[in-house]
Amino acid sequence: MRQFIRQRAVGILTLTAAVVLSLAPSRFIAPAWADEPMAVVKTTVNQALDVLRDSQAPLAQRQDKLRQIVAASFDFTEMAKSALGYHWKQLTPDQQQEFTNAFVAFIEDSYLSKINDYRGQQVAFLRASNDGPQYAQVNTDIIQPNGKDSIHVNYRLLQEGGTWKIYDVTVDAISIIANYRNQFNRVMNNSGYDTLIGDLKRKQAALAASLANH
Repeated sequence: MRQFIRQRAVGILTLTAAVVLSLAPSRFIAPAWADEPMAVVKTTVNQALDVLRDSQAPLAQRQDKLRQIVAASFDFTEMAKSALGYHWKQLTPDQQQEFTNAFVAFIEDSYLSKINDYRGQQVAFLRASNDGPQYAQVNTDIIQPNGKDSIHVNYRLLQEGGTWKIYDVTVDAISIIANYRNQFNRVMNNSGYDTLIGDLKRKQAALAASLANH
């Protein structure tokens, strides 16, 4: 079960971070104060879809465009910090930067390795809600073909400096960042930072090599 959740979280990040979805109209009108978080998610979807549908473009070019889109709308520093949990404060500033860089590269290569998994799924935007002045959530459903059950995907956003960015995604109530945090905490508790960063870099290097061979 744990392995299934891990694989599902990594795989679904392709559908969320890369947003391999088609758009459907919102079912609800978001309150005015929730308009901006909803707009961030919808803009990311639209831009990513333009890339994913352009099957004539070279794969490397599409991957590069998706990196740029995701970099503009995801707060990877906050994601890295949250994924490491209380261990974050135990790291030196140099280690924090090293971990963030490795984590970002790993996340990006994880979803880019599945860029060809897009099969024309649709997404229904349900609603946006705020949790205080800095946090918001946008709820969506991925509409599966052939009558399969929809997948509930919620985007969590953080506002800093007047800008809303995505810092976590939940898939059927499973937080991707919490999933990574459980794995990272286990390694940190048992083996320490050097083992964690080494494992993360090796996995990312393997993904990068796989992408280069496509």
